[in-house]
Order: sequence, then C-alpha cells, then structure tokens
Amino acid sequence: MARVAARLSTDGEQSTHPVDEVLPVPKLALYGFQHVLAFYAGAVIVPIIVGNALKLSPEQLVYLINADLFTCGIASIIQAWGICRIGARLPLIQGVTFTAVSPMIAIGLGAGGGTAALLVIYGAVITAGIATFAFAWLPAKAFRTVMRLFPPVVTGTVITVLGIVLIPVGLNDAAGGLGSPDFGEPKNFAYAGGTMLFILILMKIGKPFLSSISILLGLVVGTTVAFLLGDAKFGDVSNSDWVGVTTPFHFGVPKFEWFPIVLMLIVMLITMVETTGDTYAVGDIVGKEVDSETVARALRADGAATALGGVLNSFPYVAFAENVGLVRMTKVKSRFVVVAAGVFMIILGMLPKAAAIVAAVPHGVLGGAATVMFAMVALAGIQTLGKVDLKEEKNALIVGVSLAFALLPATVPVFFAKHMDPDLSSLLNSGVTLGATAAIVLNLIFNGLGKDDAHGRGIEVAEAVSAAVPGQAAAPAAGAEKGSAEKAGAETADAQNAGAEKAGAEKAGAETSGGSGPANGADTSAP
Repeated sequence: MARVAARLSTDGEQSTHPVDEVLPVPKLALYGFQHVLAFYAGAVIVPIIVGNALKLSPEQLVYLINADLFTCGIASIIQAWGICRIGARLPLIQGVTFTAVSPMIAIGLGAGGGTAALLVIYGAVITAGIATFAFAWLPAKAFRTVMRLFPPVVTGTVITVLGIVLIPVGLNDAAGGLGSPDFGEPKNFAYAGGTMLFILILMKIGKPFLSSISILLGLVVGTTVAFLLGDAKFGDVSNSDWVGVTTPFHFGVPKFEWFPIVLMLIVMLITMVETTGDTYAVGDIVGKEVDSETVARALRADGAATALGGVLNSFPYVAFAENVGLVRMTKVKSRFVVVAAGVFMIILGMLPKAAAIVAAVPHGVLGGAATVMFAMVALAGIQTLGKVDLKEEKNALIVGVSLAFALLPATVPVFFAKHMDPDLSSLLNSGVTLGATAAIVLNLIFNGLGKDDAHGRGIEVAEAVSAAVPGQAAAPAAGAEKGSAEKAGAETADAQNAGAEKAGAEKAGAETSGGSGPANGADTSAP
C-alpha cells in the first residue's frame, strides 16, 4: 500500500490531469481506488452508527452498509459525470452526510427503533431530497437568500453543536454499545483507547496518504487485535451471500410524517451550504470557473442522490469534503477518476460478505475511531467561530444560548419522553435541531440577514467540514492556494464579475455588490 501511495503521489506531482481528461484504465483504477480508501471509513460509519442506535440485527446492518455503498457509487457518478443539467461535472465524491446522523437517530428512536424507524426516516429523506432537487432549479436569488441565513456565527455554532452532540454517541460505543451485556467493561475502553492512539500516531507521522486513511486503518488494526483476543466475531460473514443486490424499499413502504420531514429539510439546508463550499473549493483546485449554474447542478445531484438514497434504503447525500483534499494532494484533477471510484463503490455495495466484515467491527474499536472523528467536527466548528468577533455581546449570546439549547435533549431527556407528543419529540429531541434552529433565529434577531456572499460562505463551510476529518487539512485548498479563504473568494468574485461585465451583466453585478457563485446574476441558475 505504501508503494502504491508513493507512486500515486509522485505521478500526481508530475501531471495535473485536467478535469475533463479521460485517463488510461490502469490509472483510472489506481486513482479511483485511492479515493475509495480515503472515503470508505466515512462512508460506512454512518450506517453502522445509525443501525446500532436503532438496534438493527446483524443481517439488517449488513444490508444497510451495502445499500449505502451502492448508492454512494451511483451518486458520485451522477455528480462527476453529469446527466443533462444534474451534476457539477467536477471530481466530487458523494457520501452520506454526518449532519444527518443525530437527527436520524432522534427520528428513529422516536419511532420506536428497528425497521419501523427506518421507514419513517426514509419518508423524510425522500421528501427532503425532492425538495432540494426542486430548490436547485429556482433562480439564484432564492439561493442567495438562504445563504444569508448562514453567516460564520451560525455555521460555526451548528458545526460545533454537531460535534458535541455526536461525541456521546462515540463514547457509548467506546463503552461497548448501549444495551450490550458488557457495556462499561474496561476491555471496551482498552480497544477504544488503543484504536484512538493508533489513529493519532498515524496523524502525527504526517504522511498525507496515511493521514487520509487513518480512520480506516485504525478500524482494521483495532478489529484485528480484537479478533486475535477473541472479541471480534465473524460468524455472520460465512452466513452472508457473496453477491447481493440492493432493491428499492427493501424494509417496506416509507412513512411520511411531517415532523421528521421538517427536521430533514433543516439537515438539507445545512448540507446545501456544505456542497456549495466543496464545489467552489474543488473548482479552484482544478482550475475550472464555478458559477451559479455549476453550484445549482451540484445541488440537483445532492437532491437526486438523497431521494434515491431513501428509495434504495440509504440516507441523505452531500459532496464529501474529505476527497476534495485528496484531489489537491495528488494533483489528479480528472473527474473521471471519481467516476471510476463510483464504479468501485457499486461493486463493493454488491458484496454482502465485505459488508459483514465491516459490521463485525467491535463497538469499542468503532467508538475509538468515531470519537476522534466527532471531536474533530467540534474543533472545526470552534475554528470557524474563531473568525467571529465574540467580544461582540450579541455574537457571544448567539453561540452560548444555542449551545445550551443543543444540550437540552441529552440533559433533560425525560421532558421529551414524558411531556411531549411523540411526533413533536421526534423533531425536537435532537441537539442538532435545537442548536441549529436557535442559532439561525437568534442571528436573525440580533444581526438580521448577513451579507450577500454565498461564495465566501461556502468556502468557509468547506474549510470547516474538511478540517473535521483527520488527515484532511489539505481540503480547504481554495483558501490555501491563495493565502486565505477570504482572498480566494474575493479573487474569484472579481474574475466572475469581470466575465459578467463582458457579457453585459453589469446590472447583476451591481445588485450583488461583487458577490459570486449563486450571488451572481438574478437568474443564472434558472432552467
């Protein structure tokens, strides 16, 4: 693996491989598989966490992992290859968003867990996906309005809340998994601590490729040690089929309940900001101008993939910031490499035995890896808040009160369990929902709508999300390439405004006061 990584990195230094270049098949396979390695742990950890929280059986968990990988492959091909006006045609990998983890668990537990909970989740996912797809066909002015709801004080608070809320999920797994007979046993914490230490050592070594797959290697090594000590059971692997196909509505007909739908719509609003940032970031890396139509195509791919995920028994999808860093690191800019990675993921999604191996990862090992990832998410939010003037009392109040709201479900669960309607509880019994809603509402009260700068906002979110994954510090390349995210946004905005002036779009440029991307022009993303 080390020789392959060295070969890829060296080759990447010598050739940039333009975004529309179709590479020879051997190179497509090598570079595509590297994307899968960097992406794999982030892809499978969401169905594992959600499935364990909902108390799914091992067989159901295997199916969930296969469905996720299968849909990831299709979604990545749509985003990179492009179908009509759907897909950015940039090297963007699509994966299940971490933003949805806590809300989905809250919805699922409110619905009683098990496959019945999955049906409620899928109903919300399908609806949110269709809504996102439809929204991306609206004029750019509508998107600009949404972006103004997410200044750094809001995005930083939301990302911090996301990490803080998810850390207890990782710690519960580190203790052996809630409800397991050995919950809290010292050996579980030993596996978690050992896995965490191994991941941190890989990150300390500082080799870019090793850092990018540190979570995956941590899971592999931790599970191997647990197996040698008799604590990892692979009996379900032999019982699993070699080949399996994901079928629509495998667990039953989705249930459409309006409270979970509202919650999932909030999730998709946040993921739209994330995808916008990733699109601008990778556009700067590959040297391709990103305009509002490109962003709209990326969001349509998100919406289509999310709706497809609900149909194929998976979850909401977003452009993965992790792989943006890999594009910059290898300097391989061809979008067809991501297409090749999509093919690999589809194949992996048809191998139940491979998914059964992943599902056999002991809770302690999974908890060690997950806790690192979730802690990094919280840190990324804090870094974003570092750009905010917290000496300003109103900004400090927004952050502090929002964090307090986010901790309410975990601190006083009895209020939601005994004194609230079950439907309402499924919406509000989530720290992410309460914290994000509080941040948006309080910001509107104290600050009003922010400046019309969707590009700069997107870059900031891309940086934050990229930093949330160990080893992906290179992901915010748009800012790093030019010194800072703000400078990158300003330079790209100037370039796009210059183009707009040449095309006779002075009016659009005047209306947006130098904004870019979705902020440029009133109708550039309209059909």
